[in-house]
Amino acid sequence: MLAAEATELERAAEAALRPRRLAEFVGQPVVRDQVSLVLEAAVARQRPPDHVLLAGPPGLGKTTLAMIVASEVGASLRLTSGPAIGHAGDLAAILSGLQENDALFIDEIHRLARPAEEMLYLAMEDFRVDVVVGKGAGATSIPLALPPFTVVGATTRAGLLPAPLRDRFGFTGHMDFYSAADLERVLTRSARLLGIDLEPQAAHIIASRSRGTPRIANRLLRRVQDWAQVRGNGRADVASAEAALRVFEVDERGLDRLDRSVLEALCVRFGGGPVGLTSVAMAVGEEPETVETVAEPFLLREGFIARTPRGRIATRAAWEHLGLTPPAPEAGTLFD
Repeated sequence: MLAAEATELERAAEAALRPRRLAEFVGQPVVRDQVSLVLEAAVARQRPPDHVLLAGPPGLGKTTLAMIVASEVGASLRLTSGPAIGHAGDLAAILSGLQENDALFIDEIHRLARPAEEMLYLAMEDFRVDVVVGKGAGATSIPLALPPFTVVGATTRAGLLPAPLRDRFGFTGHMDFYSAADLERVLTRSARLLGIDLEPQAAHIIASRSRGTPRIANRLLRRVQDWAQVRGNGRADVASAEAALRVFEVDERGLDRLDRSVLEALCVRFGGGPVGLTSVAMAVGEEPETVETVAEPFLLREGFIARTPRGRIATRAAWEHLGLTPPAPEAGTLFD
């Protein structure tokens, strides 16, 4: 319920909620202002915008901003993703189909195959690709000129981007988690588009449990709508919001079942730690990768757990959130 990644069905639902213009985009004031400046300068020069890289956790609006970049300059948008481009030939086929001033959005660009990545270097810098025809000694390289275009890359792990690729982007925007106030504005807009009668106080409750992520906020809004229509009075009021979030096990701090299971394992079974990731995963019946990528980032960000050289430990906030008494502090520990 609180995973920031989107399923295919959810992407279709999100399409109806995406803003089409930069003025409609809620939140991210710094990045929004920076993108606005880049786009206005490009329009004034009558040239395609510089290549844009958007970095940040999933669910914060990178795809939406990519669509806005194309829309603001009146360009067509071609969408693809790093994992979908397995060979240089795949990328060459996409690039050869671009028209002048088009925008090419590459999601999860850090997962591009190495041959495709090296081809993209040349395409971004010189607007050409070298297509190799034949094999062995008879192979011939044919240069293919490309029209000017803009690459908009999105990545959830900017550190995995090789420096040569990262340096070819003229602008890099770093997306931050949203404040509760911005999420309330997102929810109000989404409710209006979906025809949901959302009370302001209910929007505040949903926003405060959405982990600073618009995708999660919109997902919870739809579940509140489900509860209101099936078991409530049809309105997304405070009672409906609290009841729906209780059904889906989302507590007042935005923790779900997996998050609380991790905290309970650390505090109850392992006495607060330190304990290794594999032991925690076995205790909660999940794969280590699931615990590390789904639960840990939010728990770390909220200060419920900490990583140490000896393993994970629960902080005082974790004990208090579970209603447990933390152990007596020891000198030099996080409880001290």
